[in-house]
Amino acid sequence: MINNDNLMHDSIFQIGEVISIQGREVQVLVDQQKNLSHLFYQGLLIKNVSVGGYIKIAKGYNYIIAKVDGERIEEDSNFNLAYAAQTEKMRRILYVKILGYIENSQYMKGIKELPLLGNKCFLLDKNEFDTLYQFVSDSDVPIRIGTLLSEERMDVKLSVNKLFSSHIGIFGNTGSGKSYTLANIYKQLFDKFGENDNFKANAKFLLFDFNGEYSYSDCITKHKKIYDLSTKDTKDTNKYQRIPLLEEDLLDVNLLSILANATEKTQQPFIKRAVSLYKKVKSSQNNISYYHNILQKLLKHILTMQDGVRASLLLDYFEEILPKYDSDGDEFNYRENIDWNATLHTFTINIENKTKYMNSNIDKECISNLDLYTNIDTLNFNEDFLVTIIKFLYIQLIYDVLNSRAQNEHIAPAINKLKAAQKDFDKIFVIDKSNSFWAEDNFVVINLNKVNISMKKLIPMLLSVKLYSEHKKLKDKEALSHSLNIIIDEAHNVLSYESLRESETWKDFRLETFEEIIKEGRKFGVFMTIASQRPSDISPTIISQLHNYFIHRLINNRDIDMVEKAISFLDQLSIDTLPILPTGACILSGTITELPVIVQIDKIDELYKPHSDNIELVKNWI
Repeated sequence: MINNDNLMHDSIFQIGEVISIQGREVQVLVDQQKNLSHLFYQGLLIKNVSVGGYIKIAKGYNYIIAKVDGERIEEDSNFNLAYAAQTEKMRRILYVKILGYIENSQYMKGIKELPLLGNKCFLLDKNEFDTLYQFVSDSDVPIRIGTLLSEERMDVKLSVNKLFSSHIGIFGNTGSGKSYTLANIYKQLFDKFGENDNFKANAKFLLFDFNGEYSYSDCITKHKKIYDLSTKDTKDTNKYQRIPLLEEDLLDVNLLSILANATEKTQQPFIKRAVSLYKKVKSSQNNISYYHNILQKLLKHILTMQDGVRASLLLDYFEEILPKYDSDGDEFNYRENIDWNATLHTFTINIENKTKYMNSNIDKECISNLDLYTNIDTLNFNEDFLVTIIKFLYIQLIYDVLNSRAQNEHIAPAINKLKAAQKDFDKIFVIDKSNSFWAEDNFVVINLNKVNISMKKLIPMLLSVKLYSEHKKLKDKEALSHSLNIIIDEAHNVLSYESLRESETWKDFRLETFEEIIKEGRKFGVFMTIASQRPSDISPTIISQLHNYFIHRLINNRDIDMVEKAISFLDQLSIDTLPILPTGACILSGTITELPVIVQIDKIDELYKPHSDNIELVKNWI
């Protein structure tokens, strides 16, 4: 028996038939009576087919889903005015692109089969429309981020598993709502899981805040640790915190290499040798005596050398190891009683108005009165840790020069870079054996607003490498149950491949560090979320490795081209929409959705939102 309801449904929802097929691109001839903007069905006003909408193509008992990319009208050459109205002379043709199909009442992405000429095309009913935007399985936990821009009644919910176990990119020009989106998705996550003990224990979140937008007590979540950092010379030191590190962190060759801007082939192996020397000395039974004995032997070796230029250079290094000032604040003159005899190719030491020649064996009594010797006994391991490491770098450099293993011009720049970074480093970091970086919270915000440019590049890289390395070791010890999400706002500050402020070697090292994390991190439970207003400035390797994208309004052609080339999920209509998206709206695309979706992101309560609003000039002026 024929079901009249089904016939009525099909007659209302049918819009036309397939007239052309070229791969995924299909043309549909629209029925003449279906050229209205809306249709009525069972008392409901239904939006008719239009550009950007979706249709289904019936092929037997199978339904193919396609998106309308464009349309045109043409004159019917077979039109006969005697049998039809003038308005029926024009034919409406839709250009649609196949996206997927419906199987077992679920939308599936991809092409299973192509339609045939003459196949009927229909609007989607409410259930089919909802299926198209169902991104969360029954076994997963959803979070709501907003509504469809074109259909406010339709909530957009995302899978927690698929979203936060992926690399996320959030892009958009200033004022487009980029910061809101970042805060929104993480606020929804913490609203859902924030009080769960397993969540607190197994999930860690680190946010690098370059402009201080998220460094407020209630932004995203109140359960977080905020490090307000500053490299400025200020009397109000209690206002700022320092990031705790372990000694072992700075004994990591990779981290020291980051601080020293070390080259891979020459300087990094040198740093590795210096670290090994430090560990050897520190682990010895009487480490202070061992430390002093090394320096005494080196001093004796230097003072008996016959190469004056080389020996003078090594004495310069030796003076870098010793204290510069005495207890009264006067500067030591370490070479006051030392001269070089160019004729005999030896140092001479003036002791009680008697000249001693060092080309013969030197004994302890001969040098015991020299400040170079006596000040060795003042050295210990209680001073600033980075200062001690720098001294061991000089000790290793002396060893390497004596053994013709290294040249000054190849190694000294790395030590000088480390010394230059020491002052800022001491303002930002502190050696803390308690390892209290996370404290009692699993969300940490690093406020870089008052940090100078060089440290703004260094801090995210240093902490990311440290925490990434810890997670790699964690997986070796136990099953993968811990996760780390690294969130970088204004990511072009550290992920840019165009920078005139640093050497090519340093830039390559910085980019390779984050590229490794984004390429390999997923298998260790480390994920990245990057937000930027200039995606064209970010390394294409990093952009292409992201899994899910929230793309707000972009106007610059370079940014749009970068997004188009890097993101295979976007169709041309979505690309064309980017420059005209309203504030707060974004194109959501990636592995989490089966098709690109334009979403109006939900607003956040004033208390929890980031401080990223544009200044209201007229209001302030009046």
